[in-house]
Amino acid sequence: MHLIENSKSNKGANKQYLGVAGNLIAFACKLSFENGFDRIVVFESKTSLITHYQISIGAKILAGNRMFIDTKESSLLVKRYFK
Repeated sequence: MHLIENSKSNKGANKQYLGVAGNLIAFACKLSFENGFDRIVVFESKTSLITHYQISIGAKILAGNRMFIDTKESSLLVKRYFK
C-alpha cells in the first residue's frame, strides 16, 4: 500500500464512519490475493500508529516503521470486511 488516510470527519471520538481504514486495508489484502501475492501487504506507518496497527489488524514490524500483514492476518481481515 502506498498511502491511506482518513478524512478529518473520520478521526477522533466523534468520527462519522467506523472502520474506514480497516476496510481499505482489507481491500488491499483482497487485491493482493487476487493478484497472486498470498494476501501479504507491506506499508509504512506513521510512528504514532505502529502499536495501533499491531493490535487492530495484526500487522508486524518489518524494519523501522515499515510494517506487513501476513497471509493469516490478511485472511482474517478479508473475512471480517468482505463476508
